[in-house]
Formats: sequence, C-alpha cells, structure tokens
Amino acid sequence: MQRTATSLIREMACMAAGALCWTILAPVALSQEDLEPVQVGTPERIEVYPAEIKLSGPRQRMQLVVTGHYAGGVVQDLTRVAEFVSSDEAIVKIAEARVAPQGDGAAEIVVKVGGQQAKVAVAVSGQGQPEPVSFEYGTLAALSKQGCNAGACHGSPSGKGGFRLSLRAFDPTLDRLTLIREDFGRRTNPLDPAASLLLLKPLMKVPHGGGLKLHSTDPSYAILRDWIAEGCRLDPPEAPRCVSIQVYPPSGRILKRPAHTQQLSVLATFSDGSVRDITQLAVYTSSDTEVADVTVDGLVVGQDRGESAVVVRYMEFIESVFITFVRDIEGFAWTNPATNNYVDEHVYAKLQQLKYLPSELCSEEEFLRRTYLDVIGILPTVEETSRFLADQASDKRARLIDELLERPEYSKFWALKWGDILRLTSGQVGGDGVHKYYRWVERAIRENMPYDQFSRELLASAGSTLTNPPANFYRTAGDTNDCVETVSQVFLGARLQCAKCHNHPFERWTQDNYYGMAAFFNRVQRKNGRRPGEKFIFVSRSGEVTQPRTGKQMKPWLPLAGDVDQPNPDDRRQTFVDWLTKADNPFFAKIEVNRIWSHLLGRGIVEPADDFRESNPPSNAALLEALARDFVEQKYDRKHVIRTILNSRTYQASFKPNAMNEEDTKYFSHYQPRLLSAEQLLDAICQVTDRPESFSGLPAGTRATHLPAPDLVKHDFLKIFGQPERQTVCACERSSESNLGMAIQFFNGPLIYNKLRDEGNRFRQLMKLEKSDTDIIKMLHLAAVNREPTAKELEASLQHIASKDGESAKKNKELEAKITEVGKQVQAVRDPAFQKLLDAKLETVPEPLRADAKTAVLTAEGKRSEVQKYLVEKFGKGLVVSDEEVVKALDDAAKKKLEALKKELAELPKQKLPPGSDRIMALEDICWAILNTNEFLFQH
Repeated sequence: MQRTATSLIREMACMAAGALCWTILAPVALSQEDLEPVQVGTPERIEVYPAEIKLSGPRQRMQLVVTGHYAGGVVQDLTRVAEFVSSDEAIVKIAEARVAPQGDGAAEIVVKVGGQQAKVAVAVSGQGQPEPVSFEYGTLAALSKQGCNAGACHGSPSGKGGFRLSLRAFDPTLDRLTLIREDFGRRTNPLDPAASLLLLKPLMKVPHGGGLKLHSTDPSYAILRDWIAEGCRLDPPEAPRCVSIQVYPPSGRILKRPAHTQQLSVLATFSDGSVRDITQLAVYTSSDTEVADVTVDGLVVGQDRGESAVVVRYMEFIESVFITFVRDIEGFAWTNPATNNYVDEHVYAKLQQLKYLPSELCSEEEFLRRTYLDVIGILPTVEETSRFLADQASDKRARLIDELLERPEYSKFWALKWGDILRLTSGQVGGDGVHKYYRWVERAIRENMPYDQFSRELLASAGSTLTNPPANFYRTAGDTNDCVETVSQVFLGARLQCAKCHNHPFERWTQDNYYGMAAFFNRVQRKNGRRPGEKFIFVSRSGEVTQPRTGKQMKPWLPLAGDVDQPNPDDRRQTFVDWLTKADNPFFAKIEVNRIWSHLLGRGIVEPADDFRESNPPSNAALLEALARDFVEQKYDRKHVIRTILNSRTYQASFKPNAMNEEDTKYFSHYQPRLLSAEQLLDAICQVTDRPESFSGLPAGTRATHLPAPDLVKHDFLKIFGQPERQTVCACERSSESNLGMAIQFFNGPLIYNKLRDEGNRFRQLMKLEKSDTDIIKMLHLAAVNREPTAKELEASLQHIASKDGESAKKNKELEAKITEVGKQVQAVRDPAFQKLLDAKLETVPEPLRADAKTAVLTAEGKRSEVQKYLVEKFGKGLVVSDEEVVKALDDAAKKKLEALKKELAELPKQKLPPGSDRIMALEDICWAILNTNEFLFQH
C-alpha cells in the first residue's frame, strides 16, 4: 500500500504541476504602447532572417527578423521599427514583418531602418493548388497555441465541461474522436463553420467556463475555421511528418537596454524536406519572468538584467533559446578582483557581464564556521577556533579544507546527504539493511570512491541486500516505474514522472522515452531471502515493456542515442550504466557537480539542483561545463570538486552584499545565508551547551548528522526543523521553511530548556572551574558563533549578570509565600470533611472531656505520630481523623483538587534556588540569547 500511495501522490503532484506551470508561465499579451520605443541609432549594417524565402502554398507565411549591428559588436532587434516594402504585391505582401504569398512568381522585400537597407528574395509557388489544413500540425497545434488542451483546461485527465482533449495533443487518436465523432459531432459544423461550438465557446459567444480564449483575428481562429469548413479532414498516412524545429536567433544573444526586445522566428522542418514558418503556432514560455516575458507572437521583452531561457514548443518538439539582458548601472566599475581558480574566472565573467561586483572575502571567523558546517556538518570546537584564528600563515584556509576532507565526520555528513537521495530508511530497507546500506555509502565517501564506480555499483547491483548493500537501491526503487523515475532524477537530473502518462508538457521527454528507459530495468526482480528483512535482487532473462497507449513493445532507449538494438543480453542495466558513465555523457557529471555546488553554496547553478530542463537553464552554463569537465578529467573525484569550490573566492565571499550586488540572488556575487539543517542545528545546540543528545538504540555520542535513517529515532526537534521522511528522491522533501513550531522550540522548547538547566552544561562547568564572567561569556560566543563577543555584547552581558543580583533571594521569598498559600488551599479543601468526621468521633467522648479532646486532636494535626499514644491513653481509640478518612469523605471534584494541590505542594520546595543562582540564571539567559541569534541559526 505504501508503494501505491507514494506513486499516487507523485502522479497527483505531476498533474497539479502541469496545470500550475501553464498558469504561471503562460505568454503575456503586450501592446506596442506597453513597450519602450526602440532607439535605432546608427547601425553599421542590418541583417534580415531569413535571407531568402520560398513559399510553396497559399497557407505559407514567413516571419522576418531584422537585426542591427553596431560598433563594438552590439546587436539590437529592429524588427518592430523596420520599414518593409514589397517589389510586387501581386506576388507577396508584408505586414508587421510577416510575409504572405499572393501569387506565383519572384519578388523582393526591401528592408530599411537606421539609414541601412537589405533585400530578401522571395519565390512563391503553388498558389493555385489547394492546401488543406493539417489536422495534427494545424488544428491540434492551434488548440495547443490557445491553451485549450492544457492541463488546467480540456487537457486534464477528466477534461472540462464534458469535453476532453489529450494533454498538449500528445494523443491525436483521442483528439480525432472527441473533436469529430463524440456527442454526434456536435462540436464542429462544416455547413456553417463559424457556428461550431469549437469556435463559439472560446470566443465567448456561447458561455464557456474557461473564459475568452480566442479572437476572430487570431491565426488559430482562421486555421480552426478553415479545417471545419474543409470537412474536418484528417491527415493521410503519407503526409509529411515534422522532424525538427529551429528557433532564430540562436542562444547567446546579448541585449542591452534600451534594446530590450527580441522577435523570434520559428521554422519547422518536415520529412519531405519542406520548411514552414510556425512562429504564429508555436507556444512560448519564459524560464524567468522577472528577467524576461514573451508574448504569444514570440516577442521577447526584457524586464531586468539576467539570463532567461525562452522555451518554444510546437507539438512534441521543444527548443530553447537563451538570451542575456544587461543594462548600465550607475556607479558601476569593474574592479578586476583577484581569482583563486577557474571557478572565480567563470563566476566573475558572468558578474562583469551583468554588472554585479563580488563581495569582499568573508572574515576568518566566518570562513572557519562556514567550512566546518559545509564539509563535516558540525561547528568547530573552542580550541579549534582559537587555533585557527591564531594561525597567521597565508595558506591556512587551504590547509583547513584539506584537513576537514580527511576527518571521519566528512564521510558521515555527506552520507547523510546521500541517505536523503537514496531514501535510506528502515521502513524501506529493513532494520539490518539500513545500517549495512548506510555503512556502504559512508565507506564509499570515506574512501573517495570515484563517482562513476559508485553509480555503477548501485545501478548494476544484484544479490542479497544484506551481503551486498548497494542492492538495496532496487529495494527502495521497488518497481520498474520507480526505477526509471529515480535513476533519471538522481543521475540525469530529469524529472520524468509526467512522461509516464503522456509526453512531458514542457520538456523533450516523451511517453515513448519513458518506457524505452523502463526497458533497461523491467527485468530486475525481487524475492524474499532466508534471513529476516533480506531481499534478493536478480535479473530475469525475459521481460519486455509495452507502451500502454500504443501497445507497442519498447526497445531500450537512451537519451540522445535513441533505441538500443542489441543491449547486453545478460543484464540490460550494464548497457545503460556503460552509456551513463561515458566521459562525454552530457548529464551524468553535471548533475553531480551541480548537487555538490548546491550543498556548498546553498543554491545550485541549476536550481533546484536535481531539475535539469529546457525551462530551467543554468545561471552560469560555462561554470557548470567547466566543473563537469574537471570532474571527468579527475576521474570523478568528488573530493577534488569540493576542494576546488571551497578554495574559490566565490565560496569564500562575504554574505554581506555591497551596493553593486544586493539585487543578485542567483549569480553568486555574495554568499547566500541559509538556515542550518535540522541535524546541524541539533548538533550545534548540543555542542554549545556541551550536552550531547541521546538516541535510543544507537551508540552513546552519536550525532544527529550521523544518523543512518530518520525513522530509527523519533525526534520532535528534527521533524519540526525539516528532517525529511525520505519518501522521495526529490531534494525538496527536506524543508528549511520557517514555521511557528521552530520559533516555539527556540523560545520555550524542552530541548534547549533542559540543556540550559543541566548541571553539567558548558557554563556550569566553567563556573565550577571558577572562571570569570568575562571568560565564560567569551567561551560561549566562541562555541556558538566562533568569535569573541564584541565590546558592546560583552558589556551588555555583564550588565545583565549584575542586574540579576538578589533575584534568587526574591524568588525564594516568593516561593515560600507560594508554599504557604498552597498549604492554606489544602486545608480549605479538607477542613469541612475533617471537621465533620471529628465532630462525629467526639460524640463518643464524655461531655466533661469533650472540649479537651477536641483541643488535643487539633493540636495533633500534622504530628500524629508524636501524640497518638497520649490521645489513645486519655480519650480512647479511633479519635484521630486519618487522611484516608478525610479523602474518602470528599466528593470526586474535591478529591481531584486536593490531589493536585498536594502534588504542587510537594514540588514547590524543589524550586528553591541554591546559593549562586543569580549568576546561573543570568548565564542561562545569555546562552539562550546567543542560540536565538541569526548568527547561530544560519549558515553564513
């Protein structure tokens, strides 16, 4: 059931994401009035794309793009302001830079702008021949263009308003049925095309739940109307198929304000060699709308400096074009900062281009704390801090990095990170298996196992999960679909969940790709072993994958390589791993170096770190390429990559922004502070207070950052601060979002309270050593934030200690008063019953002695053991009223109240403060205050 539930959650999340993405990334509608005017200036020359045009049918169109070339290599899109003149309008006309054929023949388009001129030759043919609308490449493309088959509309699994289309037209067979035949064909009316529901509803001439989606002036309207008028024809089997699309201009264009717009042109190439303009039918989205928007017509509009990928989709084809937008920044001047290695060279090149200045280097204290936490997950000790700060050698930072990479805590901390990725839990792999799997991962990291070998041992594993721990990979990835999705996300950075049910709506992955990948893993089988919790992983000699929509048996398929006709006959996974770990694999090295970068810098070059896609480009592609290339050249040495990044000035930059980079959040001009992970925070609190946490069933002294799995120990603090349950491979499962529970834990939580009250904590030990207040305050700062307190902090702390003088005596006096008050409340509850019982017993005493007896009994209250004998001798047995008798005589409410008051009365004396408590309370306050600072809570 767990596996089924997890799969269901993934699928629901995928569908929701598809709907949301369309809403968020939908193209914008801008008028010319919304755009800043183009400042043409004086171009040295202009260039028109395409340089020549061939239009071979009456429906053919062509989008022109005019580029001005200026001194210094500057380019600007001049399409919006260029003047276009046709040499013969009987052959070709042009409006808004779009060429339309009129009759067969040859003509020229003359383009003028900025004192420059260019000519485009146009050849027109086939104008007298019919050119019916293509169902797939016209009708379905038009529906995609208008968003009718998006996940939030009729492309949802259940459709909308009783009308369902396949998502993004991935299933033309379904679309034929619903458009033409379903409900007696009521959606189309070939006799009166304009009266078709398919047109009336999106025009809002008939009520439409989706609102206005179409205008009669849209190219899509003309296509849909003409297709209906032609009798809703389907494409013949021999019709040419689209094989690729091409976007102009290609990636790499840099636009500087006020030249902040760029018209795109999109061409589709078909199997018969023909090329058609599809600019008006392509769907456009921007990867970062804060940097650039894009209109429905393919006009990219820069909003701010930065880089953005414009994703262009036409049917199942997707291409991206990367455009950089820059602008002048008042007061900016590049300072040529020093570089430590190639990391800085690539980062600084990007910063210079975008006009950001890098921050200064971080302080020695910040570097020490940052590096300890990032490499081994814990704070430096007071002694380690003092030793590093006292070291005057110029290479001490590099030496510290080398030392930390050899510490045993390094492998344990990074095993924690890989435990998240591999879903390492006792629930997934069993009680024994979780420890064995963890030790294998930790050993692989400790011995610096090359990443390609590490991946191979995981992906090609087989046998007992207890004797061969990597085989647990196929225990957590418990079926073929899980294998495909886990392997693709972890080792390729591709999230394929959407492609399980349909072509990915925003990426190149198709449903065929998904099941082609599945063919590598479908023969992996699992069976129970003889020992408790043991599974055997083995590979069957048979087992093919069938594409559920088409029923086609799928060949193993590799990204960029295609179908594999002859995979390894014994184990197809070997073929996959051989391809995966090749030096020229464009995915494998990049995803791992990006993951490492994300761990160290708090943000991936691609962010999220495991989400590589066309619509989520790297913030610095050259840097990512350089890191991946270095990784491969160094035989997949992860320590080398970590060391390289740590030694860079980029990593060592201050978290404090300057006036020239405070707007930057993605180009690494300064270090990005982030909340410590749940495990790091718990370990840090334990280290500052010198009170380790105890984890049931694990060796004493085990740190939170060394826990093999989150479900071995239930720990409220860790859960509140985002420790993941490891149910998915997504890095997003580990949360660092602040919440009320976090605040409560630090303000008044039991964990910190108990450690501050512990008799053996750090400041109490220092008090026993007769350390001065100043020394203790310094030690607390060195332990928590790895620096000495500032003069202001020290003064405030000492003043706080002085202000507590006499507070314990005051509290003890208040406590005595409280004890007296509670005692009176006890008497008030029991007195009525006591008096009633006493009066009854006094009736047995002769009248002359009754008054003396009552006085004696009342005197004996609270000290019966001393006067019992006297009372018995003088007045007889049974005269004393026992507590048991009093309680028995009370009603239920009074009994509960008496019990609570007695319990309170017993506990109150324990709260009495011993001598020296004033100082202890003050130091508790100071330690608590330090733990609640951002400087302690955040990695910076």
